Amino acid sequence: MAEDEELRLRRIAERRADAKLGFRSHLMVYAIVNAGLVAINLATAPGYLWFVWPMAGWGIGLLAHGFSVYAHAGDQREQMVEKELTRLRNNPPKN
Repeated sequence: MAEDEELRLRRIAERRADAKLGFRSHLMVYAIVNAGLVAINLATAPGYLWFVWPMAGWGIGLLAHGFSVYAHAGDQREQMVEKELTRLRNNPPKN
């Protein structure tokens, strides 16, 4: 049973690590692409700063991604799943 618990914890840890790496990749792509958009904008039409619109829109998505990764909403889900499993083990459904 201890090995099963260790395997379960490892899977959770791997999912969290993958989520953090995914966010970091997203952040790097955001920075590189938007730096390019700023350069293009300033080189071609410095009188109108249009780069702020894609930067703002994508930034909202990036913030949401970061919040979902670092706010640990998954912890609450895991706790709920564990609570439900305990309840079901103590009172199995009659199907």
